[in-house]
Amino acid sequence: MTFTIPIDNGDSLKNAEADSQRTLYPYVTGTSIVAIKYKDGVLMASDMGGSYGSTLRYKNIERMKAIGKHSLLGASGEISDFQEILRYLDELVLNDNMWDDGNSLGPKEVHNYLTRVMYNRRNKFNPLWNTLVLGGVKNGESYLGMVSMIGVSFEDNHVATGFGNHLARPILRDEWHADLSFEDGVKLLEKCMRVLLYRDRSAINKLQIAKITEEGVTVSQPYSLKTFWEFKAFHNPTAGAEGSW
Repeated sequence: MTFTIPIDNGDSLKNAEADSQRTLYPYVTGTSIVAIKYKDGVLMASDMGGSYGSTLRYKNIERMKAIGKHSLLGASGEISDFQEILRYLDELVLNDNMWDDGNSLGPKEVHNYLTRVMYNRRNKFNPLWNTLVLGGVKNGESYLGMVSMIGVSFEDNHVATGFGNHLARPILRDEWHADLSFEDGVKLLEKCMRVLLYRDRSAINKLQIAKITEEGVTVSQPYSLKTFWEFKAFHNPTAGAEGSW
């Protein structure tokens, strides 16, 4: 009888390391992003929670970042994949600046780039587990678009990700208009974020609001919303449901 003794030359370890580089399932995730156009540019809101599964593990995660001179990016989904996307964009902006031709990437170009990146990764069966919101202002024109994790993209006057797509967008359809002032836009976003706080278990009462205008990007300091938890429906939320007491 002949025995074959396997010899490990390190290839199995290398293969294991290569396999571990992709996100097989999101672990630490952020929830909804809500964004609207207003008369001077774009406003965007997000909370600062990071959920490890169903546990609100982190409460100080910033999910909105300035991209170049004219764009603002917000992300739902896997935080590590969002960090990878930011590395891609840092390289994109650096290469653009190296041309030194007096021009710079606008929000539409960045949005198109992100659409290609997300669709490319999806086709490799190695998606980036994020839904992205890209807003910006260039040459006096406001721009707002969204990209899903499989590369589906669109532009609109208001967008929302995650639970916000179901709970915030009906509010935006009813109350948004093109001539919103900064103050009214912030109030509208706060209304949406309050509804999400009530209804989304992954939301926390610590949020930031960012704006982008021709002058650049400004992100607010974290703050909390005033809430009211004595609604009658909150006392016994499963009343009348099948199997409830």
